[in-house]
Formats: sequence, C-alpha cells, structure tokens
Amino acid sequence: MRPWREQLFDEALPNYALSLPADDTDVLDPAALFGAPVEALWIEVGFGGGEHLAAQAKAHPGTVFIGFEPFVNGVASLLRYLEEGRLGNVRVHADDARPVLERLPEASVDRFFLLFPDPWPKKRHHFRRFIQPETVALLSRLLKDGAELRIASDDMGVARWMLAHVTEHPDFEWLARGPADWRDPPADWVQTRYEGKALAQGRRPVYLRFRRRPRGPAVG
Repeated sequence: MRPWREQLFDEALPNYALSLPADDTDVLDPAALFGAPVEALWIEVGFGGGEHLAAQAKAHPGTVFIGFEPFVNGVASLLRYLEEGRLGNVRVHADDARPVLERLPEASVDRFFLLFPDPWPKKRHHFRRFIQPETVALLSRLLKDGAELRIASDDMGVARWMLAHVTEHPDFEWLARGPADWRDPPADWVQTRYEGKALAQGRRPVYLRFRRRPRGPAVG
C-alpha cells in the first residue's frame, strides 16, 4: 500500500492545484483560476497543517481560497481536510507565494492571512521574513478597500517586526484599540496546530489585524 501522502499527491492534488497560465507574465484572473465568478477571495500564505484554511473554507462556502505552502507534509494534511470535507472552493500552490501574488490584479483580495510564519530569528536571516517593505506594498496593491490583513505569531521579535513594517505603510490601519485586541484572537478564529503547541508550552501569541484604507481618487 502506498503512503497516504503519496496517494493524496497523486490523486487529490490535481483537483485542487492552482492552474497557472503558461505565460508567466499574464495577469491571473481569479474567476479563471476557479472556473466561475468570484464573490470574495481569501488568501493564506504558509497554511501549515491546513486546519485553519480548511475550517475557514467550510465556514464560508461562497468565498474562494488560495493557500500557499511549500512543505510536502503540510500540503498533504490540507488535501486530506479538503477531501474529507469535499471543499471545492480551495486552490493550493505548493511553492513560493510571491511570484503568484505579483500576478494577481489590483484590489482583488478580500482577506489575507499570515499565521505563525517562520520568524527567522537570526539577524542575518531577517531578509527571509515574509513581511518586508516590498511585500507590504504588494499587499496594499492586492487588498480591496476595507479588506483585512490578519497576522499572528508567538515570537515577539518577529511580531514587533511585522507590526512595525505594516503600520509604517500609510495604506494600513491597525485595528487594535486596547490590549485585548492583540492578546485575544478574533471571534471567528480557528486555532492552528502550531498555535496549540505554542500555548501548551506557555508561549502566548499575538493577533494583529489591519484594514486596508480606502484608495484616493485617481489622478489625471
């Protein structure tokens, strides 16, 4: 009998894999990616074991999701959730997110999740962190007016890094009004496997929510 991960990749991944045009300069039309009109698009980068992404997809059947994760075990775990839940509103890209994100249209994303990313704690590795000035600018372009960016981490160094970089960008408003807003998860939060381990080990995550401010009137 083949290992379950290998079987999922062979049999399930083709049903959920993000199908990209051969020309890597083409703008990606979300409706074409899903084969139907898109009411709302949510994206999760680094979905880990996939429990959060699958639960959100189940709770929001009218929304389409794209999940990015380069690690085989995480992709296989998500595929199992998708197959068990018969969730057809998810597409998976088992590779780096940025080349795909750069091809999506402006103001095409309604919510973006970055949950417990690798903190790359050594200073010489900070350039590997997902949140950088250029990626915050990319998120500003992708998110619709009023769209939400959700970030979480149990590493205070990278949490402060991400908070600083996002709040420095004029297009983002931090939604916290008091300590509970970053200490407690949102009402519709779905705990990840990694988060559960962090809590069990006494590490307290922070939950950061930002809103994309409205675009100004076009000039010219």
